[in-house]
Amino acid sequence: MPTPGARGFRLADIAARLGGDVLGDAETVVVRVATLASAGPEDIAFLSNPKYRSQLSTTRAGVVILGRGAAADFNGPRIVVPNPYAYYARVAALLHPPVKTPPGVHPSAVTASPVPASASIGAQVSIGADVVLGERVTLHPGCTIGDGVRIGDDSVFYPRVTVYPGCRIGQRAIVHSGVVVGADGFGFAPEGGAWVKIPQIGGVLVGDDVEIGANTSIDRGALDDTVIGDGVKLDNQIQIGHNCVIGARSVIAGCVGIAGSTRLGEGCMVGGAAMILGHLDIVGGTVISPGSMVMKSITRPGKYTALYPLEEHDRWLHNAAQIRHLDALADRVSELEKALSKTNTEG
Repeated sequence: MPTPGARGFRLADIAARLGGDVLGDAETVVVRVATLASAGPEDIAFLSNPKYRSQLSTTRAGVVILGRGAAADFNGPRIVVPNPYAYYARVAALLHPPVKTPPGVHPSAVTASPVPASASIGAQVSIGADVVLGERVTLHPGCTIGDGVRIGDDSVFYPRVTVYPGCRIGQRAIVHSGVVVGADGFGFAPEGGAWVKIPQIGGVLVGDDVEIGANTSIDRGALDDTVIGDGVKLDNQIQIGHNCVIGARSVIAGCVGIAGSTRLGEGCMVGGAAMILGHLDIVGGTVISPGSMVMKSITRPGKYTALYPLEEHDRWLHNAAQIRHLDALADRVSELEKALSKTNTEG
């Protein structure tokens, strides 16, 4: 098979590697992925959202990835698969592989622990004592790795990631710039009008195949460890409090805040800017809508929303005023029901 480059891949080669049914000219060569609207003859596009189906008649894409139900709507070369979106992701990885950093240790790096020959350590990286790095680990410039940290094979840390002492990161982690793993959780005990800091003596355990978005913070546990399960995907600017447990394969979108000691089961999905209070249990398979405030545990899987719909401002104020009087209205309805029941009985 040809290797990716200026000539790209033939449609036949893509199908041989990734599967799928080829319809049309299997010799068509593509070099990039693109949207239906912007694609040209050397691009491969995809259709996963039905609202873009009409673009199949106007796209200039050389190849389109389609589901079975839309296969007849495009006459050009196409590949038919059960999940076009996931297939697109794999094609994108095939055509646009990440640039590999050559192994070695930059002269400005400070290393107090052994570094495997296969690792790549960038400029001004700091590695503390008793650190164990797996094979082929990449630490981009400015990363700080505290004492006693463990990082698994094939993990990549982008610039200025900080991992506090005693934390563990699994294999094949992708950790983006500005992430902080293992800072102190927010723990203070009130005493005489002041606040006494509670030592945070737990750690952070991150499983295999986890991705952590830019500027996300994961606090260390107060006593037990904060745990991020295998296959979890975290977006940018997320706050995960101390002693939280995020179940395997959960996905959390940007700007979510999860307070301490909350547990999410496996396969949860949390929309952007949702807030989850502390000491809650969220059962596996739960979907939380963007912007929701979760104030109690969720014991049955399903989709949950705690968000007041967007309205014009004056209308929103009117509705909000009515909501404030719901308790009084409920009491009035209850009294009217009692009066009506009494009248029916006497009649």
